[in-house]
Amino acid sequence: MTTATRTGRHPSTLVTLWRSTVGKKAVMAVTGLVMLLYLVAHMLGNLKVFFGADDINGYAAWLRTIGQPILGHEWFLWIARVGLLAAVVLHGVSAYQLSRRDLAARPSKYVHQRRRASYATRTMRWGGVILALFIVWHILDLTTLTVNPVAEHGHVYQNVVGTFGRWYSDVIYIVAMLALGLHIRHGFWSAAQTLGANNARRDKVLKLAANGLALVLTAGFLSVPVAVMFGVVK
Repeated sequence: MTTATRTGRHPSTLVTLWRSTVGKKAVMAVTGLVMLLYLVAHMLGNLKVFFGADDINGYAAWLRTIGQPILGHEWFLWIARVGLLAAVVLHGVSAYQLSRRDLAARPSKYVHQRRRASYATRTMRWGGVILALFIVWHILDLTTLTVNPVAEHGHVYQNVVGTFGRWYSDVIYIVAMLALGLHIRHGFWSAAQTLGANNARRDKVLKLAANGLALVLTAGFLSVPVAVMFGVVK
């Protein structure tokens, strides 16, 4: 006897949707698109490092004043961080639960037929793990400045130059951005399928968009550490 039968209560529509495979895929698709929009904005902000310290430091200071005087100092940033954290958690939990369901339901006799799908799944799974670990490092490095060798609050330019002046920071960042590119490439296409945006006529355009977004974001994010490594930004 289920809990709903014993208590006479039925789960809400949201709970029912969350428990379903379709619902979890929809959550992954929507949260993935939210994170993609954030990544585009974040990359554009990072590229301001090429315009000098005053430009990117001024941009960082402006972010802390968005919404004033209605919002307090840094309120917008914290609202955005909480919303982004919720998207990351929901995305990760949905991915983990879907992966468990997929493994439990997969018949061994279909292993060879599912080889291509399994490759994409493994890429997404391990890419997600790498990105989750990188997010922790990135926050400690350039948000809380806990592991940053310069650690000057409000001096984004100096902090960026400081962190990418270390070879291991460059390696961590480059590996993570390559994983991000693959994740976006597979994830964008999967989200389009989940949300019903694909069809025979749009498939080619969507695949080109997935490849293009992955390439532009990867190149954009990697351009900063590469520029520091080669002395373009110093």
